[in-house]
Amino acid sequence: MTAARRPPHIVLVLADNLGWGELGCYGGGALRGAPTPRIDALAAQGLKCLNFNVESDCVPTRSALMTGRHPVRTGALQSVPAGLPQGIHPWEKTLAQVLKDAGYATGMFGKWHLGDRDGRYPHQRGFDEWYGIPRTTNETMFTSSPGFDPTVVDVPQVMAGRAGEPARNVGDYDLAMRRLIDGELTTRAVDFMRRHAAGAQPFFLYVPLTHLHFPTLPHPDFAGRSGVGEFADSMIEMDHRVGQLLDAVDALGIGDDTLFIFASDNGPEFRRPWRGTAGPWSGTYHTAMEGGLRVPLIVRWPGRVAAGRVSDDIVHVTDLYTTLVAAGGGTLPDDRPIDGIDQLGWWTGAAAHSAREGFLFYIKSELRAAKWRHWKLHFVYESEPNAGTRHLETPWLFNIKRDPKEETDAAMDDGWVRGPMRRMVMAFEQSLRDHPPIAPGAPDAFDPAGPQARSPRA
Repeated sequence: MTAARRPPHIVLVLADNLGWGELGCYGGGALRGAPTPRIDALAAQGLKCLNFNVESDCVPTRSALMTGRHPVRTGALQSVPAGLPQGIHPWEKTLAQVLKDAGYATGMFGKWHLGDRDGRYPHQRGFDEWYGIPRTTNETMFTSSPGFDPTVVDVPQVMAGRAGEPARNVGDYDLAMRRLIDGELTTRAVDFMRRHAAGAQPFFLYVPLTHLHFPTLPHPDFAGRSGVGEFADSMIEMDHRVGQLLDAVDALGIGDDTLFIFASDNGPEFRRPWRGTAGPWSGTYHTAMEGGLRVPLIVRWPGRVAAGRVSDDIVHVTDLYTTLVAAGGGTLPDDRPIDGIDQLGWWTGAAAHSAREGFLFYIKSELRAAKWRHWKLHFVYESEPNAGTRHLETPWLFNIKRDPKEETDAAMDDGWVRGPMRRMVMAFEQSLRDHPPIAPGAPDAFDPAGPQARSPRA
């Protein structure tokens, strides 16, 4: 008999506001003034997904990743100003908690954005240790803003914490630190791997980088590297940081035993001068356009995930939760709906295609669109953030294969598609009635499974 194979180490790197069209392996790279050789090589070593879909912006996507549930269920609907309740409710069971229960050492180094108060920090949500920022990167601009008043709002902080200990501030998150932070995150992530690579435990390492979130200010070592501006310089730095993590995995001799994932949290930034590109798709984050939904996803697992695979099958960010729990031998919560679908069989070649055919897309609590196979049904249409929503009496239907820009209503030719899409909508809406969502800002003591949370079934 052969010994059972130990669950893999898991390294999950999440870029911030990286659009589909930025990387070389997705059609950008040198065309954007920023070659990305390390990430391009990573894509050649594993599975490159062309149809990986996320939520509308930072907080909703990170909530979906950590819970396997759509944000409309969890109440983590949007980014909110510092000092107001935000993030995921303590009742939710995070990916880190599930993997920790399965025997993993867990570490996070980067942007959390899922809670900035006691009880909701990463080291209180399943991570053994963390270092990074509790909220987001545009806050680095605050202290340099004329009129900034630290007596009415806290100065943004870089923080750290260990399980069982209070979180602590370790320095101001200002414009100077914005240039340095991804280098520091990478150094600490590599140290975490070195400390755990030879141990009996597998590890889960989550590295949510701050690039390419505005302001895109590169580390001094990369300033001017591209010759076309700081945005491209920051892309070059991001590629380098991913390369450093990959080099550490290989140098430690754990490459074959490590499931390495690179993804982005949402579509590109829409504000200039930091506006990114979604490649062939229209729209940016904060929209239901394909440019807002689709972002890069690359999966490397030597010997388990075949090299050089490229797929246009649909994957959703909630699937990462379910799939990584399966890879790690964990047990999913059985007292709540989990929207993620286990894609491990597809990743490893046991299944020919993704286990998912579609999903619904909400912005906050409003259903904007449904995606099924290669069609998209828009109930509310907004091509650019803040351009004004159009609530459609007759939803617009787009065949994304024929019409990637979502410009021509295909209802006359493809109207039959509305049938399975409507059934998908009705099933999810029934699930929301059966399991009422957590309201945004719900107090920690609120029990989402308690009788006070129930509502009559429709």
